[in-house]
Amino acid sequence: MSIDDLALAQSLRRLHLSREDDGTVVAALEQVVHACVDLFGLGGAGLLVADEQDMLRYVAASDGPGRVLEETEASAGQGPCTEAYVTAQVVTSRDVTDEADRWPILAKAMADLPVRGVLGVPVRLGGVPIGTLDVYCEEPHDWDDSEVAALSRYAEVIATTLTAALQAHTAGELARQLQYALDYRVVIERAVGYLMARGSCDAVAAFNALRTAARSRRAKIGLVAEHVLTTGALPD
Repeated sequence: MSIDDLALAQSLRRLHLSREDDGTVVAALEQVVHACVDLFGLGGAGLLVADEQDMLRYVAASDGPGRVLEETEASAGQGPCTEAYVTAQVVTSRDVTDEADRWPILAKAMADLPVRGVLGVPVRLGGVPIGTLDVYCEEPHDWDDSEVAALSRYAEVIATTLTAALQAHTAGELARQLQYALDYRVVIERAVGYLMARGSCDAVAAFNALRTAARSRRAKIGLVAEHVLTTGALPD
């Protein structure tokens, strides 16, 4: 994948100045996702944003396979996108269908779709991860440093679009989700750290334990995290 710095800079400027097509933030995010595919010559791209229970929810995708990728990661709690959100780091996979040991549900779901190389980039507001920009190639792909850097810069476009929508009061339900993610990120991270230490597990496993407890009780994950920090255990 060739990264043209001039084309990237011009695209970023245009998108920073763009406005929603129909007055909704989702339309603006869909525009950004499609522009990402065109600029980088990708197979597809999508966006997940944190919510109160599942923690990552599908918002936009450039195509059908991209939507399946986003929705599978959100429901399964596994894959590059989920790990990028939990760890606040860029996560790559050369071929997600070869990652059955790491992400069994995702690998199986993508087997019959043109989704192979995947990269997840955290999207931050005020330095706090609130979602992920996720891109894929239709063939196995080794992501290099220039691609990681360029797509990380592109994730800033998502943050700019969200910030503008929040300031203009056009984000609606999404605004409530984003505020919750911002308010409880530190509490959730502390609970994840506690569960990692107690259970000798990694961050994603600890995060999914919180998420599973929240979903089974129809409770907000932030409240479950507070319970863990107060009692030292997941709720019964």
